[in-house]
Amino acid sequence: MDPYDDVVHTRAALASHAPQHGRLTVHPTPGTDAAIALAYDILAALGKPVPLGGYRHLDPAPAWSIAAAWILATPITHLTLLRAHLLTPHRFRGLLALRRRTGVRLVLVCHHRAMRAFLERELCQVDHLVAEASALLPEAEPGILDRQVPHAARPLANRWIGLPALTTLKAFDDATGRCRCTAPLAADRDFFPPVMPPVTEAEVAWRLHRATAHPYLAAQLATAAFTAASTTQLATAQVRDLGVDGRTITLHDQGLRQGCMTHLVPEWARPLLRAAALLWRIGAGTSGPLFADPLGGEGLPSLTSFAEGCRLRPPQPPRPKPSRSRRRTEPAQSPRRPSGRCVLRITGLRGPVMNPI
Repeated sequence: MDPYDDVVHTRAALASHAPQHGRLTVHPTPGTDAAIALAYDILAALGKPVPLGGYRHLDPAPAWSIAAAWILATPITHLTLLRAHLLTPHRFRGLLALRRRTGVRLVLVCHHRAMRAFLERELCQVDHLVAEASALLPEAEPGILDRQVPHAARPLANRWIGLPALTTLKAFDDATGRCRCTAPLAADRDFFPPVMPPVTEAEVAWRLHRATAHPYLAAQLATAAFTAASTTQLATAQVRDLGVDGRTITLHDQGLRQGCMTHLVPEWARPLLRAAALLWRIGAGTSGPLFADPLGGEGLPSLTSFAEGCRLRPPQPPRPKPSRSRRRTEPAQSPRRPSGRCVLRITGLRGPVMNPI
């Protein structure tokens, strides 16, 4: 409870925002009480672009499901919501459903002297604790917000990145049937996909974690980047092909190229693949193609279009050098400016005679 709406408590809550350490702080968008807006605020706090495309207009269910998948796939354990005294019943029910799905600990900061009546009734049905904001949100120094936001150098920011692994993305392989084999590791088949330099890998990870809120899109492009797989091979991946905690992924091709192989998933890509698998369990309650949307989104970008939106592409050939002409071009001579007096030159036997006209 923050009965006097003290700015130091708001500042302290914002300063505690650290998704990489499991703490998420959501400052709701003012002027709206729509449940989908609160789900978008949570996705934005997770670093995902909103609003979501591909779903029915103003349907909050996909946004809440995707937010739950990302929270489960990342180390989020605490979610602090500011302006909780403005919650409406349907927004609060969405928060409770998110809590049941993810097990996240909710911290609701009410900037008012008393809670709304419906909120007190709803809280009676769940375990909760009412405390003063000064006890849970210690005063933060004015400059703490600036100090807690690291500005890491990104040498490749806003630049096109050529990934050799994407060279084989568009292949003409035939469709592969379902396979339930226990595939060997790629290294055991003497297959070693191209390795990205650390600077490139960090930039690719940064872009894929922020380019879309749809887990399957980010997971599919990430898998192509560290496996050099084609779209045909990527289409064979099922949710069951993802290893425990997203550490391995098995792709199948029945010997058309390299055969079925299990690839080690780099640490930066594991949350993306985990979120894609978790969304299937949350949204559909079943297992299906890992790199497909279980919520039935329409009009979403293709993998190649998404890669171009992330400024990722196969290495490009060098630009042709401008051809040099064999003939040496002479500089153009500027025309002579006419003078105010015309002179006629007459040549005779005794030499030239200059007569003015």
